[in-house]
Amino acid sequence: MISLPGDKSISHRYAMLAGVAQGRSTIANYSTGADCQSTLGCMAALGVQIERDDEGRVVIQGGALSEPREMLDAGNSGSTIRMLSGILVAQPFTTQIGGDASLSRRPMARIIKPLSEMGAAIEAREGTYPPLKICGRALHGIDYTLPVASAQVKSCILFAGLFAQGDTVVREPVRTRDHTEIALREFGADIASEKRVITLRAGARLSGRELYVPGDLSSACFFLVAALMAQEADLVIQGVGLNPTRSALLDFLISMGASIKALDLQQVGGELIGNLRVRTSRLAGGVIEGAMTAALIDEIPALAVLGAASRDGLVVRDAAELRVKESDRIAAIEANFEQMGLKIETQPDGFRVPGGQAFHAAEIDSGGDHRIAMAFAVAALAADGPSAIEGAESAGVSFPEFFDTLRQIAK
Repeated sequence: MISLPGDKSISHRYAMLAGVAQGRSTIANYSTGADCQSTLGCMAALGVQIERDDEGRVVIQGGALSEPREMLDAGNSGSTIRMLSGILVAQPFTTQIGGDASLSRRPMARIIKPLSEMGAAIEAREGTYPPLKICGRALHGIDYTLPVASAQVKSCILFAGLFAQGDTVVREPVRTRDHTEIALREFGADIASEKRVITLRAGARLSGRELYVPGDLSSACFFLVAALMAQEADLVIQGVGLNPTRSALLDFLISMGASIKALDLQQVGGELIGNLRVRTSRLAGGVIEGAMTAALIDEIPALAVLGAASRDGLVVRDAAELRVKESDRIAAIEANFEQMGLKIETQPDGFRVPGGQAFHAAEIDSGGDHRIAMAFAVAALAADGPSAIEGAESAGVSFPEFFDTLRQIAK
């Protein structure tokens, strides 16, 4: 039995909203990942009072933000820079926000366009890359159709809408995770969602809340895959967030033949939480495409590993987004598969992995990407000897305890 740190996506959102809400918020089980610490660091630099209480909860005294003395550092966190920009564009001061070398290569045009249509003034390197210079201005609401499904872009627009004159409407091509809508509602915003159309009413007054962050399902994915691939495993993962907009992972694994059961379900702060029991299973293959690709985009590196161990393999389509994550994840998967003697055929927007393959010990290069490091640590468990992972410490971006937890289940 294992437990996981708090969900990264929810932690980001709670910290940002608590920072602009009136009054005191407490957040239990806040993510230990470096990305979420970057969000806390940015909020503190904006004048938000943040501390830890005796129970380890993050305590945030919200209210008006103040101009930072220097550039905000989002570290490696695309979530931080994209979502926080939606708040920064409405502040009565100028802010610069950047991050590490990896983040500086990630395109921001997808948030610059809608924010500019709301009246924002944003400058970016080459028109799209961080660092960003954001000059706060009065904003107006927008009715915006996302050209590509993205929970981060949706959240950025909705956060800007908190400060805008008039309602803000976001239309999604496919449904994405709805943690932002749930969090906004918890903090007191008037927000409605129907048939992939999200409407935030103007004039929201957010108030501090006592909050609990469920365990991260994206982090659970690595242990689900490890257990499914093991010779004999029966693992329970406690207190995992089971939000229906994230259930595509479980649905997909079960469709492959995985033995996974959700137990002890309850709802906390609008989020569904439960325990997951997973047992070693004989798996068929699968295809990830269209709306499912958007829903599983962060889990695809781990699922690629599982695909190689399955009977029929894995096909991934419509995943060009993987090319502009913390690394080019399609290229990283291909390179490390070749190192482990695994076959893969890649395309610009996906790949095909044959099933029934044998894993060989190898030297793995994470490319500084946390999800690549963790996915291939799981692959290494199935190899015919010891493997080495360069840049394994990058797992700390989202899950500092990853290797300790992996040792716990691998005993």
